[in-house]
Amino acid sequence: MEKLMIAGGRPLRGTVQISGAKNSAIALIPAAILSESTVTLDNLPTLSDVAIYTELLEELGATVRWDNDQMVIDPSRLVSKPMPNGNVKKLRASYYLMGALLGRFGEAVIGLPGGCNFEPRPIDQHIKGFEALGAEVSNENGALHIRAKQLRGAKIYLDVASVGATINIMLAASRAKGVTIIENAAKEPEIIDVATLLNAMGAKIKGAGTETIRIQGVDGLQGCRHSIIPDRIQAGTYMIAAAATRGDVIVDNVIPKHLEALTAKLQEMGVHIYEMDESIRVVGQPEYESVDVKALVYPGFATDLQSPMSSLLTQTRGVSILSDYVYSNRFKHIPELVRMGAKIKVEGRSAIIEGGPLSAARVKATDLRAGASLVIAGLTVAGGTTEITGVEYIDRGYDHLVANLVNLGADVWRQED
Repeated sequence: MEKLMIAGGRPLRGTVQISGAKNSAIALIPAAILSESTVTLDNLPTLSDVAIYTELLEELGATVRWDNDQMVIDPSRLVSKPMPNGNVKKLRASYYLMGALLGRFGEAVIGLPGGCNFEPRPIDQHIKGFEALGAEVSNENGALHIRAKQLRGAKIYLDVASVGATINIMLAASRAKGVTIIENAAKEPEIIDVATLLNAMGAKIKGAGTETIRIQGVDGLQGCRHSIIPDRIQAGTYMIAAAATRGDVIVDNVIPKHLEALTAKLQEMGVHIYEMDESIRVVGQPEYESVDVKALVYPGFATDLQSPMSSLLTQTRGVSILSDYVYSNRFKHIPELVRMGAKIKVEGRSAIIEGGPLSAARVKATDLRAGASLVIAGLTVAGGTTEITGVEYIDRGYDHLVANLVNLGADVWRQED
């Protein structure tokens, strides 16, 4: 296994290019199998999750060609095949195969998914949606068996504005008979991205990005070409890293509107932010004011940036309170930050963070965003080398991380553990 080594204390300077959104890619790839012909996805990130999805589609009989940031998927010979084990256990987002296979074949047998284990994330809202569309769902030996003689449109109210459930229901409903209306739908940009692909394939979806989505089912979908939106979480992570190291970084290939909640908090702290059409310049300052941050569903502050933000808040004057109202147990990185000298106390859904210098230590990433938090913490340390194990989690969401940081002037490298 590899570990990540960071000799910190260097301000990040330069330009970093943001790749396609991970949270879009892992939904767009299964969405492509609803088509009867070839789908081309551009601006695809080079991530382990994408590699796993490639293998899953090939297991189902699809032909997949993946070259750099482009993937060409030919699902014309796809078959409905039970997938109770194997790669589906490695990937949280494998649950999107449920909606995609259900929409195309009227049945799906998918093992319960894996992925980052910072908190159990039930899929009851997914199941509620499938059942409303006319499917029968049963749990047999750890795999969900989903079958429908005929999917029919329905009015579905989500008890929680779940991104996964919203997308999964859209996938299945795109091929259902009649009209489906999803109320209290999630509004994340990745949902709009999926709806854009489906509409380009011939689906009839309106309202994506609002709390009410209307889907007119169609008999079939055809191939198309689609470019994935930039990864707002990756972009936000580099913005936070630039601020934490008192650097000067242009984060390029972004949609600034997707980062408004983070930008507002950084400015409140005293970070200088300059927005352009497709890039954001972040200029760090010698001192920062403490702030309170609440992670909420979009368009609020992203829960995926809560962990990286906690590292930045250790660099402020005074005490900050960081709360997460999306996931209550997303603080497994805090003990690792404490190992580096952070003064943090967790109380329920909140972490109380007192600003102060960090020191180098050997720490472990327990999930994807926790790993990003530790990378940022290591970059701020002047003196010593921070060792981060659990790099496989970081690789799930940040492609070319070491190369990007080195290009920005950081002293970072991988080493066998």
